Amino acid sequence: MKTSQRVLLGAALVVLAVVAVMALLPQVIATHDPLRTDVRAALEAPSAAHLFGTDQSGRDVFSRVVYGAGRSVGIGLLATGLALAIGLVVGSLSAVAPRAVDATAMRITDVLMAFPEFLVALVVVAMLGPGPANVAIAVTIAAVPVYIRLARVQTRTLALAEHVEAARILGVRPLPAFSRHVVPGVLGSLSVLATIGIGSSILAAAGLSFLGLGPIEPVPEWGLMLSGGRNVLAQAWWIAVFPGIAITLTVVSATIVGRMLRARAEGRAA
Repeated sequence: MKTSQRVLLGAALVVLAVVAVMALLPQVIATHDPLRTDVRAALEAPSAAHLFGTDQSGRDVFSRVVYGAGRSVGIGLLATGLALAIGLVVGSLSAVAPRAVDATAMRITDVLMAFPEFLVALVVVAMLGPGPANVAIAVTIAAVPVYIRLARVQTRTLALAEHVEAARILGVRPLPAFSRHVVPGVLGSLSVLATIGIGSSILAAAGLSFLGLGPIEPVPEWGLMLSGGRNVLAQAWWIAVFPGIAITLTVVSATIVGRMLRARAEGRAA
């Protein structure tokens, strides 16, 4: 790995570490109560008292960004984890299922993959209704086709590997052989893809929240904060800019780590 790549990877890991602390221990970093309002301090510019300024209700933007990490990152992680689990099960079973079942599953997957993930998530959450849980479900449904496709391909490839054939020759039953020698390899490939997918899921969840389909005020959430600051961008830019920076840094950092992991897994330079 080149020095520049190491520096880039180190910076990305630092950002993700900070975001993780924000999500798990927000009270350690936050300087104010994120829900406390003070109309006398409304729309104050960034200062020593309020590092990221205040919003229309006088709430501390820095503290809201810190507490918002838990919801924004949490939804992204939950959606990615669910998509990985569903993709592993459906993709692996499709690979060993009868041809008619496999063909039906792949045609449904192809239809979902034909549309942008955000559009699929938008349609799903519009059908289910707004709310954090429905946003997570929508993002999961939008992301899962990619995991199904990869799991199917990897299952078929590993099922023909020499060590799997050797296990069968030695008398290992099909199900134990499949679970011990095929599933771990498929899970490893999906885990690398999931590292990249976390960023996409966070971005999709923030986009849905921005449209008013996720958490509602006064809950601190990055996408919702962006939406709340767009109407006062000219006189109070900090309300929208700092949550936007948080989203950008998190998504870019997760993507960098994911791409480097994928490059390492494929045995090539990042």
